Amino acid sequence: MLKFIYVILMNLFRAPYMIPKMHKEADHPEKYSEEERYELARHVIRLMKTTGGIKTKAYGLENLPSEGGYMMYPNHQGKYDALGIIYTHKKPCSIVMDRAKSNTILVREFIDLLQGKRLDKKDVRQALTIINEVSEDVKKGKRYILFPEGGYDFNNRNNVCNFKAGSFKIALKTKAPIIPVALIDSYKVFNSFNLGPVTTQVHYLKPILFDEYGSLKTHEIAELVQRRIQEKIDSILLPET
Repeated sequence: MLKFIYVILMNLFRAPYMIPKMHKEADHPEKYSEEERYELARHVIRLMKTTGGIKTKAYGLENLPSEGGYMMYPNHQGKYDALGIIYTHKKPCSIVMDRAKSNTILVREFIDLLQGKRLDKKDVRQALTIINEVSEDVKKGKRYILFPEGGYDFNNRNNVCNFKAGSFKIALKTKAPIIPVALIDSYKVFNSFNLGPVTTQVHYLKPILFDEYGSLKTHEIAELVQRRIQEKIDSILLPET
């Protein structure tokens, strides 16, 4: 959290220019293409990374489908998670986020810029509407990030919590590829007591195609994706212990 405040303070001099620019492009998608808005988001992340001494290494980019929409399901560690994915994911993608957490500084701007979806967990009807909207977008070729854990603990230490079954309704509705994403040390950026340089890892795992998950219940899909991510994290971290 301290690094988050530090990064914000160190970039305050850019705020009078960058935030209005983000608002302008978000408010006028007819003037600014999805690619232009996405590159602006990645530019802002690049500035934050440079200021905060943050490095992010991506692995498995060859596993990302070259065309068509898909759903990315990562483990959740903190405020930097989506930023690390967006920075390493070259093609435009968007995000489904809890409405209650989507209106803080910079988060609001990123969600609007990427035309992300705000999901109200307390409103079943609204949540269903968002699921349907995202499903239609994915069928049209859009790519989304959705965190199936729903939240995270401070100083996560790379722990993976249970994935919520409802997160995978979109995949079943769209029959789109599921991309498990394993995040390592992402919590150290903005959700720990670390103030020094930090290197995070984003691992894009092999797609799980509809042929493999189509006959499963949502809770079975959740267990499958969680297991793939846990196995990847363990394969990297356990040899160090």
